[in-house]
Amino acid sequence: MSCNIPQPGPVDKELNEFWEGSPWEIFHQHNLSAFERNRLFLNAGGRKFVDISYVSGADNDGDARSSLAVDVDHDGRLDLVVRQSGGAPLLVYQNQFSQRHYLKVTLRGTESNRLGIGARLIGSVNGQQIVREVYPIDSYLSQASLVVHFGLNQAEHMDELVVHWPSGVDQRIQNLPADRHVVITEGSQDIIFTTPGQLIPP
Repeated sequence: MSCNIPQPGPVDKELNEFWEGSPWEIFHQHNLSAFERNRLFLNAGGRKFVDISYVSGADNDGDARSSLAVDVDHDGRLDLVVRQSGGAPLLVYQNQFSQRHYLKVTLRGTESNRLGIGARLIGSVNGQQIVREVYPIDSYLSQASLVVHFGLNQAEHMDELVVHWPSGVDQRIQNLPADRHVVITEGSQDIIFTTPGQLIPP
């Protein structure tokens, strides 16, 4: 049995194309994972994305392999942590946008797994729904925090939070105040309010 491999078409030098023969030659002649400047895009109200790479300082040409959004300084704004390969430094970009309201949630399962992995959280704020899921492995070669972050903009509280636990239990919590970190235990209406550095019961 024979296999015919399609040959590439003519190369357009003006477009900086470099396909020659087999695509696998790229790995011998070109490095596609170095010196490409990183890009950062801002979600503009869910309508479009704005390239803020240069003004944010995040457009370095390091060989970045993974990134995480995590609140490093506990101010309620998600910062950006970027891991580079080849012994390059870990980069942390501090979020300096205007302060807005937020809510952080940590889950404690009873019937479900203890960390609530696989849970789906739906927050209602001023008639708008915000959906989050607890899946810590959600980026290449990295693991996100188990703390679920909700940006609330100008809202001073979350009208309702529904937690769909992996066990099938649906839990509803009303009127959660903003700018807090809460711990929710499966099947319990007792909410723990915690602060940075405070030990949370296992």
